[in-house]
Amino acid sequence: MTTCSRIAPARLRKSWLATSLALAFLGPTCFAEAPGRLTSDALPATPLIACDPYFSVWSTGKTLTEVDTTHWTGKPHRLMCLALVDGKPFRLMGSEPSDVSALPQAGSQITLTQTRYKFAGEGLEISLAFTTPALPFDIDVLSRPITYVTAEAKATDGRKHEVRLYWEASSELCVNTPTQSVVASRSNGNGVAALKVGSVDQPVLESQGDDLRIDWGYLYLAAPAKESTSLLLGKPAELRRSFSQGSPLPERDAEESSRADELSLAIAFDLGQVGQDGATAWLVAAYDDLFSIEFMGTPLKPYWRRNGLDAEGLLAEAVRDRDKLLAACDAFDRELGADLLAAGGSDFAAIATAAYRQCFAAGKFVADANGQPIQFCKENHSNGCIGTSDVFYPMAPQFLLFGSSLAKSFVVPFMEYAASDRWKFPFAPHDLGTYPKANGQVYGGGERSEENQMPVEESGNLLILMAAIAQIDGNADFAGRYWPQLTQWAQYLRKEGFDPANQLCTDDFAGHMAHNVNLSAKAICGLGSYALLCEMRGDDQRAAEYRAVAEEFANRWVSEASDGGQYRLAFDRAGTWSQKYNLAWDRILGLNLFSDEVLAKEVAHYLRVQNKYGLPLDNRKSYTKLDWILWTATLAENREDFEALVRPVAVFLRETPDRSPMTDWYDTISGKKVGFTARPVVGGVFMQLLRDQASWQKWAERDVTRADDYAPLPRMPKTESRVASADTKSVPWRYATTRPGDDWQSEDFDDSSWQVGRSGFGTPGTPGARIGTIWDSSEIWLRRTFDLAEPIDDTLRLHVHHDEDVEIYVNGVLAARRNGHVNDYQHYRIRPEALQALRPRDNVLAVHCRQSTGGQYVDVGFCSIVNE
Repeated sequence: MTTCSRIAPARLRKSWLATSLALAFLGPTCFAEAPGRLTSDALPATPLIACDPYFSVWSTGKTLTEVDTTHWTGKPHRLMCLALVDGKPFRLMGSEPSDVSALPQAGSQITLTQTRYKFAGEGLEISLAFTTPALPFDIDVLSRPITYVTAEAKATDGRKHEVRLYWEASSELCVNTPTQSVVASRSNGNGVAALKVGSVDQPVLESQGDDLRIDWGYLYLAAPAKESTSLLLGKPAELRRSFSQGSPLPERDAEESSRADELSLAIAFDLGQVGQDGATAWLVAAYDDLFSIEFMGTPLKPYWRRNGLDAEGLLAEAVRDRDKLLAACDAFDRELGADLLAAGGSDFAAIATAAYRQCFAAGKFVADANGQPIQFCKENHSNGCIGTSDVFYPMAPQFLLFGSSLAKSFVVPFMEYAASDRWKFPFAPHDLGTYPKANGQVYGGGERSEENQMPVEESGNLLILMAAIAQIDGNADFAGRYWPQLTQWAQYLRKEGFDPANQLCTDDFAGHMAHNVNLSAKAICGLGSYALLCEMRGDDQRAAEYRAVAEEFANRWVSEASDGGQYRLAFDRAGTWSQKYNLAWDRILGLNLFSDEVLAKEVAHYLRVQNKYGLPLDNRKSYTKLDWILWTATLAENREDFEALVRPVAVFLRETPDRSPMTDWYDTISGKKVGFTARPVVGGVFMQLLRDQASWQKWAERDVTRADDYAPLPRMPKTESRVASADTKSVPWRYATTRPGDDWQSEDFDDSSWQVGRSGFGTPGTPGARIGTIWDSSEIWLRRTFDLAEPIDDTLRLHVHHDEDVEIYVNGVLAARRNGHVNDYQHYRIRPEALQALRPRDNVLAVHCRQSTGGQYVDVGFCSIVNE
C-alpha cells in the first residue's frame, strides 16, 4: 500500500501559493474553459452565497432574473441587482421590480468556488460573479463567512455608456421568519464602507432543528469606501424605485426595529462612462454569527474568530485579501477541474463541481478550547442532526482529498463524545445532537437505549475513516488517541458484522433489514482497516489476527452472497441485488480483500439494470442515492464503465423537474426528488480522486493548517430544577385548545373556565415526551402560577420541551419565542425584561404552542445553571 508522506508546513504553504500564483498568471477562468462546461441550465439550482447551513443563498431559476433567490430550505432570502444604462433600468438578478425589464442573460458558468452570469444588451456586456473562497488548504480562509460579488461592464458597440449598478440584500438573511424585527446601521472606517443588520432579539444558539434559518448574529455588506459608492437602508420597493428612476438615494445612518421583509441593505455604484475597456465594482457579503455551535453545553466561536478577530476585522481582511483570493480561486478551480476531467470525464467533473460548495456549506468550522479547527455537519432536510456519522462518512472523500486537518476536523468532536462517559454502548454513536446543538445523540434510542441504533454501520464508518486518515499522515498516531474505542468497535464487528442482525444502515429510509450484504461489506472493510491501523502501530500480532478474520469473512461473503450474475441484497434473499458502494474502500485503502472478478461481476450487473437517471439503490425500488452511485462507479476498472454509470446522474441534474439545491435521494425513472436537499453527503462524489494515490498525495500535502493538540470534550453545565417540569414532577396547568382572548398571557386574565391537566401535554410516541395530558389539536394555550425562591438572577433559565413553535410569557412579559421542535428539554435564556418581571411569589407562566406535523409536545419549567 502506498501512503501519503508528511512534509513540513512551511514547504506546504510555499507549494500551495506557488502553484496558485503560477496558474493565476494564466488569467481568470473564462466562460469557455470550465471542465464539464457546467452552466445554470445543467443544475436544478445554483449556489450564490455558500458558506454554512445558515449563510446559504441559491438561485433556482434557469436565468438569474427568472425567480427570487432563496435559502437552501426554499424560504425567501432575496438578493437583487439592477443596472441603470444611459438612464434606463434593467434587472440583472431577482424577479422584482416586475415592471423593470430583465437584461437578456447571455451565459452562465459554475466552477468549484465561483458562479458567473453574463448579460448583454443596450450596447453593453455585464457580468456578475459570486466567489466564495472555499480554498481547502487553509481552514482560516475556508472558514471565513464571506462571498465576493463582482460586477464588470464593458461596451460592445464602440460607444460609451453611463452605467450605475445597484445591489440589494433583504434582512430576511438574518432571521428565521420575515416578520421578525431587525435593526440596521452603517459605518465607514479604515477605508471600508459597511452596512449591518441583525435581529432585535439576538437569541444566540437558542433554536435548533432542520427547516430553520439563523436569527442571531449580523449580516454585512461592505465595499471600499469611495465617493462613487452609496450605502442605503430602507424599504426594498422604495429603494429600487428611487434607483430605477434616477432619483436621489436615501443614505440613512440607521433603521430601528423594522420587519425583516420590510428592510433591505443596498449598495449603489456609479461606474461613470463605460467604454470597451470596461469598469468594475465589487462588494463582500459577510455574516458574523458570534457563536456558531453549542458543544456539550459550551458555545463555540467560529474558527475565524479564535484569535480575537471581530466583524470589523473580518471585513478589513476580506477587502485587503480580495485580489489574492480571487486569483487563488481561479487557480484552484482550473487545477482541480482539470484533475476531475482527467479522472472521470466531463460529466464527472460537472457533478463534482456542483457538489463542492454545497458540501462545505452544509457544515461549520469552529474553534475548540485549544483553538483547533473542528467541523460540525448538518443533516439538511433529513432530520437536522449534527455531526452524524452516516452523513460525514459519505461526505468524507471531499475532506480527505485535501489533507488530514480537514478529515480530523469532523472526526474529533465525534470521537471525543464516543470516548466520554456519556456514551455507554459497545458500538459507535450515530450523531451528536440537533444542529447547532451538539449536546448528545438524539437519533433512535439516543443515549438511553439501543433501539433504532446503527451499530454495524457507525462502527464500520469510523474504523474505515481512521485508516484513511492514517494513510494521509503516514502513521496511526491520531487513531492512537482513541484506540480503546476503535478496538472495542473492531471486536463488535468481529462478533456481529459479517451477518448483521435486523437493523438500520445509513439508508435508513429503506427501513430495518437483516443479513444486509452491503452492510456486511462495510464490516469486512472496517475489520481490514483495523488490521491496517494495528500494523501501522507496530502491533503485528493483532494486525495478522484481524487481517485473517477480514479475509475469512470476505471469502464467506463471496460464497454466501453470490446469486448468479450478481451479489444479493441480503444473504437470505435469492434473486435480489444492491449497490455495494462500501467496497470502494477495499481498493482505496489497499485492503485487497475482494478480487477484481468480484468487482467486475457487480459492475457488469449494474450496467444491465440502471435506468435513465441512474442506478437504483437496490432491486426493491427505483429510487437511488446520488453519492452512492459515484462510489459504486469507482468499482469499475475501466473508464468506459465508470463514465457509463456516472453519465445518467449528470442527465438527472439537467432534467429533474425539482428546482432546489442538489438532492442525493431521487427516483431513477421519473427524475423527481424523493427527499433531502443540500446535504453535505455530495462530497462523496470525489471518491474517484482518492483512487489515484499520486493525485491524492498532491492535494493532501498542501494542508497548511496542520491541526493538532485538540481539546478534550467540554463538560456539560450542571443544572438545578427551580420550578418543576414533567421530567422532574408532573404539575397541574389550566389549558385551552381554542383561541382565547388577545390578552390570554396577561397576569389578570381570567382562566377559570379553562380545563385542568397535568404536565406535559402532547401525544404518545413524541421523542422525549413525558405525557401527563393528551394534546392532539393544532394549538394549545397553557397557564399556571408558581413561586420562585431567590436568587432570581441571570443564571436562571427556562427549561423547555417544545414540538413545535412555542412562545412563553412570565407575568405578561414575553420571555422566549422558539420555532421548530426539540427532542428533549432545552435551556433557554430569559429575555432581560421578563427576568426583571419575576418575583418570589405568585408569578404567572403563560405558554402557547403550535403543531404542524409529526409528534407534538410542550412543557415548561425553570432551572438554574450551576457551573457555566
